[in-house]
Amino acid sequence: MADQISLTFPDGASREYPAGVTAGEVAASISNSLAKKAISARVDGAHWDLAWPIDRDGAIDIKTMSDDAEALELIRHDAAHIMARAVQELWPDVKVTIGPVIENGWYYDFDRSEPFTPEDLGAIEKRMKEIIAARDEVRTEVWDRARAISHYEQNGEPYKVELIEAIPGDQPIRMYWHGPWQDLCRGPHFQHTGQVPADAFKLMRVSGAYWRGDSTRQQLQRIYGVAFRNRQDLKDHLTFLEEAEKRDHRRLGREMHLFHFQEEAPGQIFWHPNGWKIYTTLQDYMRRRQTEGGYVEVNTPQVVDRKLWEASGHWANYQEHMFIVEVEEEHAREKRINALKPMNCPCHVQVFNQGLKSYRDLPLRMAEFGSCNRYEPSGALHGLMRVRGFTQDDAHIFCTEEQIEEECAKFIELLASVYRDLGFERFDIKLSTRPEKRVGSEESWDRVEAALENAIKQTGNAYEIDPGEGAFYGPKLDFKLTDAIGREWQLGTFQVDPNLPERLDAEYIGQDGAKHRPYMLHRAILGSFERFIGILIENYAGRLPFWLMPRQVVVATIVSDADDYAHEVVARLRKAGLRAEADVRNEKINYKVREHSVGKVPVILAVGQREVAEGSVNLRRLGEKQTQTLPLDVAVTELAAESVPPDLCR
Repeated sequence: MADQISLTFPDGASREYPAGVTAGEVAASISNSLAKKAISARVDGAHWDLAWPIDRDGAIDIKTMSDDAEALELIRHDAAHIMARAVQELWPDVKVTIGPVIENGWYYDFDRSEPFTPEDLGAIEKRMKEIIAARDEVRTEVWDRARAISHYEQNGEPYKVELIEAIPGDQPIRMYWHGPWQDLCRGPHFQHTGQVPADAFKLMRVSGAYWRGDSTRQQLQRIYGVAFRNRQDLKDHLTFLEEAEKRDHRRLGREMHLFHFQEEAPGQIFWHPNGWKIYTTLQDYMRRRQTEGGYVEVNTPQVVDRKLWEASGHWANYQEHMFIVEVEEEHAREKRINALKPMNCPCHVQVFNQGLKSYRDLPLRMAEFGSCNRYEPSGALHGLMRVRGFTQDDAHIFCTEEQIEEECAKFIELLASVYRDLGFERFDIKLSTRPEKRVGSEESWDRVEAALENAIKQTGNAYEIDPGEGAFYGPKLDFKLTDAIGREWQLGTFQVDPNLPERLDAEYIGQDGAKHRPYMLHRAILGSFERFIGILIENYAGRLPFWLMPRQVVVATIVSDADDYAHEVVARLRKAGLRAEADVRNEKINYKVREHSVGKVPVILAVGQREVAEGSVNLRRLGEKQTQTLPLDVAVTELAAESVPPDLCR
């Protein structure tokens, strides 16, 4: 190892240091002020503890609390260790496992015989703040494997022993102390416990977790926490969570009587009339938009013989996510093995392969509202967002390489228009390019990637490139939209695939009279209807656009003398195409208004003796205190105009 090393700073300047110099010593060599502010460093891009030695030439960037990414990582990582220390100080018999940083915070898994209670979380938080106030030194050492294993065996920490045994031999065994408490960790960390903001963290909840994610192993308790740079950021996050809770589609689904789940069909949805009306209305809208865009609609089987999945490659690479169906065929020697289709692509190639195709038939845009089934672990299921049975707004475009750019541009314009119609003005595009392991020539990759990039530019949308994240056979575009409270959702996709047509022997006759392979463009706008409806519900907090609402108008009587008139009003509304119903129960009008408001009915028409005499209605909109008395004809005309889907208004 050289005696001297050269370190280059962000401004391009370089300095010589003794080999083994720490990042903290480098900070001190620049200024006392920087040494006091420094929390960590970046060395050749890697996040570096101030106490770690540097033994090679490289680039260095000293980080302070003003550097968001590094500061938040350290705050959350140190908070995880401080929480584990607090737990073991309160309950010395508890065994610790792992505690990684996650989005907005951290979790730590514990082996404890008794369940943690909400009161326990309060006690842990209190002890954490005491540890932070103590400003205990954080220090680190690198141990050899045998010494580390012996240490944890003697201290009765079997999980740490197993973790060390899983660490590759060429990686250091790094030990950290936060005051007297010690943990196995790759780091980096702060220099003392007092650097974690004591008023900017909160323990959120406890859940179950299996050791190393294996359901055959020990059941552990996972404590989640969140942490930020300051109290206001924490407050903003907690406010965001409260708002998200109010919008939770599972709660709103119950209140609006949209759907339910039950144990007999895990991960599959029982749609109620109200929810199914949203579903079919959205599907009708998408069918019109796709027909307008030049798509032909098909429908393919849900149960398909394994031979097709073997030919497509899904049997070898996706079988663990497929539901297998074995059938005793008459006169067959063996059971016939089928699978519920997890995606529609191979079946669409079968439709394409029927009959001879010419270059004049391309591009062929083939769409299906395809019902798919995928096995998801029960712990991963989450309302409409993660299910086992779903329907995709799936489509595949069969085309030539020369047609890819134009088809991509048309798709982006269609996607943007659909998102606008559904209330999402903002979306981001990510272009994933060739991975390290891939098939096809470099020239072909160059052309196809350029086609996608040119298509994005043609539509005037911003985008970012995600290097190396394309499929092994082709690049792809991913589309993320942002909802009303700033959450991002991965929905649309556009993927170039020359591989599946090759595997399933798709071909067309070119202008030269020879046979050619088409490109297959996989595309979706909504993704799954189920997940998209969940996103819609949360984006609008249940108050969907009027044309999508399952119950658009309730006509509520003030007195029983108005019952017949209420039914007449409902008939007029339905004739005008509105989804309307009467509420003639013997209840006070305020009770009816309150109940239907909870159910998110957008318009309530109250009718009493005055309205009967005048031929009018008293119109109340959801969320508004003011009411409006209108002649019935005017109310019907206005509401009918509002109920027209956006694509039919243009």
